[in-house]
Amino acid sequence: QVQLVESGGGLVQPGGSLKLSCAASGSIFSISIMNWYRQAPGKPRELVARITNGGSTDYADSVKGRFTISRDNAKNTVYLQMNSLKPEDTAVYYCNADIRSSPYNSKNYWGQGTQVTVSS
Repeated sequence: QVQLVESGGGLVQPGGSLKLSCAASGSIFSISIMNWYRQAPGKPRELVARITNGGSTDYADSVKGRFTISRDNAKNTVYLQMNSLKPEDTAVYYCNADIRSSPYNSKNYWGQGTQVTVSS
């Protein structure tokens, strides 16, 4: 069984920073793409950033220049460094990844989410 566990959320003032982490554990053969999504109250879940196992990244326009996604393949962990936070960044942030437990299968997994609140 594979699990994704996020950490690092919390309350921060506008202009502040937070770093989220997401560690994958369990029966893992390989991890391809790893993503961060977020969902604000009353809004659909949206893709924030993604990173391939080769390190290629992509960002939502709303976070470009402020957020940085990275990963440590040896630790099966993905990070999201969030700087210059705005109240509109307030949301539950979810980790998502395509993980193989063997060479023959791949499955998409979600973490449980971590709350990020940006408020003075």
